[in-house]
Amino acid sequence: MKIQFGLVVACVTLILGGCAASQPKPLYLTENAVGPQAGRVGIAIAQLPEADTHVRGATCLLCIAVAAAANSSLTSYAKTLPQDDLARIKDELAESLRKKGTEVLVMTEAINLDDLPDYASQAPNTAKKDFSRLRQKYNIDRVLVVQIKSLGFVRTYAGYIPTSPPRAMLEGAGYVVNLKNNAYEWYELVNIIQGTDANWDEPPKFPGLTNAYFQSLELARDRFLQPFKPVPTEEVRETPQQDSAK
Repeated sequence: MKIQFGLVVACVTLILGGCAASQPKPLYLTENAVGPQAGRVGIAIAQLPEADTHVRGATCLLCIAVAAAANSSLTSYAKTLPQDDLARIKDELAESLRKKGTEVLVMTEAINLDDLPDYASQAPNTAKKDFSRLRQKYNIDRVLVVQIKSLGFVRTYAGYIPTSPPRAMLEGAGYVVNLKNNAYEWYELVNIIQGTDANWDEPPKFPGLTNAYFQSLELARDRFLQPFKPVPTEEVRETPQQDSAK
């Protein structure tokens, strides 16, 4: 009962916290955010959450407890899943930025966003956390952050009745913050839901869902990298001149 009660409290806290939090609007990458004019750009990943099973739609305490119990074996398995594919995003982003002429610092340690103070200004497109301390600590002008807010599996419910099978999920955001004014110069939500065509209910290893989980990481990786990839130039093909009629 203690474990179930803890799950209920955690779920309610997440629901209430999610409703209260304000989400920044997506912002296209600005011209000054990357390239030689950007100064030195630090690249970091926020501390990664543990993979878990997320229940959506079970809103009453009893419904949440029933849903948590019904998915307990999947939840236990989710917590064993690796996150190595997410760590390499930093180096791939660094490579893309260097190709644009950006001076890059790859930050080895993850950023704990909870340790950063709140930013006083409520101006539009301004980060809620104050990233300015990173400027002096790492000698950087901007910071590019990959933040994974939740990952693992998600299953929807109506009360205590499941309305979907579990699916792999990843929710996060990528953003560039100018450390002079704490303003976003890029902000993109990355939300991935990946199902499986195989039978999902195959404990203890859940092979179908495991494959979907790694697919979701790969899809998220592509989404984070896409804004920094070089824009392909269209080949200009000359139309061959026909010989003039003799």
